[in-house]
Amino acid sequence: MVTESAAKPAKQPPALIAWVMRVVDWVMHLKPVRVFTDYGQHRGPLLAAGLSNQAIFAVFAALWVAFSVFGIVLAGNAELQQALLDLISTAVPGLIDTGDGEGAINPDDLINTTVLGWTGAIALVGLFFTALGWLASARDAIRVIGDLPGSRMNFFLLKLKDLGLAIGFGALLLVSAALSVFSTQALGGVLDWLGIRDDQVATIAARLLSVALMFALDTVVLGGLYRILAGVHIPMRFLAQGALLGALALGVLKILGTALLGGATNNPLLAGFAVIIGLLIWFTLICQVILIAVCWVFVSMKDAGVPLDKHLAEEQARAEEAQREKLREELRAELEAEKPGFWGRLFGRRGA
Repeated sequence: MVTESAAKPAKQPPALIAWVMRVVDWVMHLKPVRVFTDYGQHRGPLLAAGLSNQAIFAVFAALWVAFSVFGIVLAGNAELQQALLDLISTAVPGLIDTGDGEGAINPDDLINTTVLGWTGAIALVGLFFTALGWLASARDAIRVIGDLPGSRMNFFLLKLKDLGLAIGFGALLLVSAALSVFSTQALGGVLDWLGIRDDQVATIAARLLSVALMFALDTVVLGGLYRILAGVHIPMRFLAQGALLGALALGVLKILGTALLGGATNNPLLAGFAVIIGLLIWFTLICQVILIAVCWVFVSMKDAGVPLDKHLAEEQARAEEAQREKLREELRAELEAEKPGFWGRLFGRRGA
């Protein structure tokens, strides 16, 4: 026979439940948790997946035309060519064939491309519709994360701005490659001057220098995406937070890129598509980082009470004031309707 005390479930101490609720409330109010919650509420993973699909097609056309346009500069400088290829390989693991036959693009094909002729013209058109299309989608995704309407700029001016940004990013990549060559040579001179001729030390120092250069490049690119491409007026203190955090996350991804993609692409059933699948996974991670970092910026601005769009905030304030004035007018009309007339006041009737 079950006793009465054994049949009743043991009650949780109220103090323990209150403590758990306080811990949960504290965790939910942490900024990283609020950022990821806001990111999910704005369908961030879905937006990143769409951007990653476009990025795969955009990067091939962009690289082809970039090497064609800058071929004259690169043709006579093998060291600059190799530095640029190394930067691209670091930024997108598995894109450039580094000699193991597993890359998607043969570097010799890139170096020997030419923009003259029908193939160059077709590639230019492809670049316009893919790279610029990705920039337009990135702008829309960033503005969706911030609950902002679409850009009000003229369509043609908007495309010209996107084209200028695409050219600027390409030129920035070339400048970064040149700086990489110069800094590597300078680093070799410094090590020789210090009497350090250990190849392992030189390799580690060159690797650290490359990572630092990519970090600076990512910071500038992310800042340009958030402020210039999306057209959002972001104060520098908030922009620096998002750009630096995003660049740091991208740096970690690039350092661990081979390890992250190795397990996903080693499936023998997917051997024929391993490169494409690896690129799709990689671009999905990159686009996730881009949108999460901008979500951090927007949450920081909301916490500080800084509007994302001053004109939109002013319009909303005017609309709210007009709504309040309308309610006041309706209330006045109701009060006027409830007032007694002349005969009511004469015989002592009172209104509401």
